[in-house]
Amino acid sequence: MGMTDHDKLKGVRARIDAVDAEILRLVSERGRLAQEVARIKREVGEQGDFYRPDREQQVLRRIRRENPGPLPGDSVVRLFREIMSSCLALQMPLKVAYLGPEGTFTQAAALAHFGHDVHHQPLATIDSIFREAESGDMHYGVVPVENSTEGVVNHTLDCFMTSPLQIVGEIELRIQHNLASRELDRAAVTRVYSHQQGLAQCRTWLDVNLPAAERITVSSTAEAARRAAEESGSAAIAGDAAVEMHGLNLLAEGIEDISGNTTRFLVIGRQSPPPTGDDKTSLLISRADQPGGLCRLLEPLGRHGINMTRLDARPSRQGVWEYAFFIDCLGHADDQPLKDALVEMRKEASLFRVLGSYPRAAR
Repeated sequence: MGMTDHDKLKGVRARIDAVDAEILRLVSERGRLAQEVARIKREVGEQGDFYRPDREQQVLRRIRRENPGPLPGDSVVRLFREIMSSCLALQMPLKVAYLGPEGTFTQAAALAHFGHDVHHQPLATIDSIFREAESGDMHYGVVPVENSTEGVVNHTLDCFMTSPLQIVGEIELRIQHNLASRELDRAAVTRVYSHQQGLAQCRTWLDVNLPAAERITVSSTAEAARRAAEESGSAAIAGDAAVEMHGLNLLAEGIEDISGNTTRFLVIGRQSPPPTGDDKTSLLISRADQPGGLCRLLEPLGRHGINMTRLDARPSRQGVWEYAFFIDCLGHADDQPLKDALVEMRKEASLFRVLGSYPRAAR
């Protein structure tokens, strides 16, 4: 007599149980090895945190490259990120500050980068994140730096003017905005709350679908969701986490005007990691105002074949109409040919700082 479907299903489930047991055994073994790494490092005098972004990125890139399927690469990387987060917590729990409150996209970026087994601390301002990381009360901070449609976050750039902190990583987060409310019908909405970036990124959708609704800027998308939960006739433009946290009704999903809307976040800490083979370097440079000054500053990058991916100008605070330039380029500051180009740029600059070399965000 052949096997019935019930017998086949029972056999597959037994194999799943065996695989689960093996996964548990291997994850536990990885945790024990992480503890052994911490013990060896302490024996040789290492007392700082044991987070190594260069090592982590190399592991995650290898996992993505060698993934045989059927799980997609992003899913496999997410699973391994959480395993690594839990193992790191066995060595020494990290403290990471992010731009709060809870439910913001910055929190989502922090979770995506560090996993859930770190101590995440929401702070009210970008300045306070820099201060906490500088003092050592927090090991790292996560701050927004630019959006693909709305441009740079000037406050973050300005903090680098005076902070000794380095950039140790970057996160690129796909942003999906939702319209959510305690109301069940969009017609009942008379005002819309969001962060200024959220309102700007959904401007056309609001013009078409809620032209008469008042648009009110608040400190974060999470704060917008809180107000929408408390006030009748109100709605928020916010992400999934804030909508779920405040128990709102989804009135429309994915209302951002440009598909592929992405925000880039920086991880800040006290020391940039060593090269990984796929890195990015950020610079802060300036030169006394004179004809052709910027061209001379940038010329070594082109001559050495360095790909510059971003250039932003901010008032330098050194004099009226004098500017500092924030530059991103591909490569690590310790590797040629970028190392040679930076030596030449330093000679031309009145202000020159390497803000950090760090692993590029996976794409």
